Amino acid sequence: MPLIAHNDHPSFKRLKDEGQEVLSLDRAHRQDIRELHVGLLNMMPDAALEATDRQFMRLIGNCNRIAQIHVHHFSVDCGSRGPAARAHIERHYRTFDEVRRSGLDALIITGANPAREVLEDEPFWEPLVEVMEWSKRHVCSVVCSCLATHAYMQHFHGIRRKPCRPNKRWGIYEHHRDRIRHPLLIDLNTRFDAPHSHVYEITREGFEEAGLRVLSASPKAGVHLAVSAEGLRFVFFQGHPEYDLISLSKEYKREVGRFFTGAREDWPSPPENYFPPRALRILEDYREKMQRAKSEGGIPPEFPEKEIEPLLDNTWADTGKAMFNNWLGLVYQLTGRDRHQPFMDEVDPSDPLGLLAAKREEKSPR
Repeated sequence: MPLIAHNDHPSFKRLKDEGQEVLSLDRAHRQDIRELHVGLLNMMPDAALEATDRQFMRLIGNCNRIAQIHVHHFSVDCGSRGPAARAHIERHYRTFDEVRRSGLDALIITGANPAREVLEDEPFWEPLVEVMEWSKRHVCSVVCSCLATHAYMQHFHGIRRKPCRPNKRWGIYEHHRDRIRHPLLIDLNTRFDAPHSHVYEITREGFEEAGLRVLSASPKAGVHLAVSAEGLRFVFFQGHPEYDLISLSKEYKREVGRFFTGAREDWPSPPENYFPPRALRILEDYREKMQRAKSEGGIPPEFPEKEIEPLLDNTWADTGKAMFNNWLGLVYQLTGRDRHQPFMDEVDPSDPLGLLAAKREEKSPR
């Protein structure tokens, strides 16, 4: 599924330079292949805004070449933005009203970095709910990432997220896929890795109380992938299959910086199962230099990114690609050319995969 460079968003050039297939609009118009129009509602903070664009574009662009994919970026009010982020949004993003008028086949809603304890107090809450309510009626399938999953659970099911115990859940964790037959799990290993980074979570019990289906989970990190009751309309991630190799390293660097400035009192624990022993030794040496500089009022040493990155391994990208490949393949099979109509005429919106009918048939007396 090649991406279509239908505007001058900088991620198209960056991804093409990395070797990913990106079609020009002229070339795309000459191919007799149906398009898929995927919305990307990006609510991430300024520092992660463009990287999140790129991560999700890379993930869906690396899927099998079934359709030409147009990615439509938009955002909602997430509080104050810096001038660079505002300029990026003004130049490369559409408004939700524009997206709503043109329609979407599928939608991805990113996480966010909430500043308040109660989600309803966040500036993004009301516009996010509006997008979710619209997409529930007009979009074939919606992927909710991290906080977007928590917002969905709270708004539609009244189930609030809970703090992770004993502390923030971040690192690379081993997961098991559910043994049920679900098309989102095709070609997935029964055991795989996935990144997590969240302070709050919805537990398996919370998903099941809402009547949702958990498809993969970790004994330590909790639920990674779940779906709405009929199996497709909403797909929920608490992990981050879109993460780059260095995403957690950059997040750790930000936490170390917060320690130096006094924004946090303690030295952050590193992400679990992510830095290999040699990298941890480098970071321990860096910690000593950082603490010395802080106590002496000196300049903080440079974070050793260049030394650490060659030591890292990516053990989750193939699984994330398989999940998104399955997801977009289903959307392609079930939607028609009219983006205002979420399904083809013969598809039942309440059971698009036929899973509920099959379950009823299994339970019926022979």
